[in-house]
Amino acid sequence: MDDETLREAAIRAEYETGRHEKTEAGAKAHVAIRVGRLLAGAIITVAGLAMMPLPGPGLPILAVGLAVLARDVAWADRLLTHVTDRIPANDDGGVTRSAWITMGLSATAGILGSIWFFTR
Repeated sequence: MDDETLREAAIRAEYETGRHEKTEAGAKAHVAIRVGRLLAGAIITVAGLAMMPLPGPGLPILAVGLAVLARDVAWADRLLTHVTDRIPANDDGGVTRSAWITMGLSATAGILGSIWFFTR
């Protein structure tokens, strides 16, 4: 497949699934926005996955990345419901205070440990 075929397929798909742009220039611009959004969502999702074993708020960051991806990808929307169910929540639906404290302490310990390791 050459670049022109891929470009035409992306524009056709944008006409069918996007915000129904009226011009080809609008469809091309929205393809670029969609690619940027997918790239940003993938980076945030990978960062969230990396924070799962490392210090940091892994699940909330993973949920943010999946929420960005969910605008364009159906599987991310389905996975987002499973991830948000695992985030500890209080009665109002927010993250509990103990979860914030645990995430903050683990992130601080990780940063201080990294500083100590790399400066000795």
